[in-house]
Amino acid sequence: MKSSRSWIVVGAILAALSVVLGAFAAHGLEGRLGTLYANEVRQIAGFEVPASFKYARDFTTAATYQMYHALGLILLGLVAGREPRRSHWLAAWCFVLGIALFSGSLYMLVLTGQRWLGAITPFGGMLMILGWVLFALAALAKTDASEAEEQETD
Repeated sequence: MKSSRSWIVVGAILAALSVVLGAFAAHGLEGRLGTLYANEVRQIAGFEVPASFKYARDFTTAATYQMYHALGLILLGLVAGREPRRSHWLAAWCFVLGIALFSGSLYMLVLTGQRWLGAITPFGGMLMILGWVLFALAALAKTDASEAEEQETD
């Protein structure tokens, strides 16, 4: 994507989708999970809980992380609109791919019961972390350039 406005649009769409999926988790997921994971038990913090509870929590986590990173995309678009840097765009792509891999794999795991999808989730998380690191580097580079300009004018 070439314009910072594009990242704002993508972020807003992903944020809206996060709200839709969060509402689905709160109001429509229970019946599906009860059927899919009937009589299964999972461990959470050393306690046995119904699998449907654990997976509902995983789905909500996916929607929450999607929202955080959608907002990060919007913020990146706003910041990059003033002074675009390559690291802004790399960070934005990391956020988008991180959402797809982290949240997407959790959504699919919960809805299908295919546990192998959990192996994909950490790669998405790593991309999300990398996105924030790149965002920080872009901010540092901007600060360094601003400080250099201030020193030249003094």
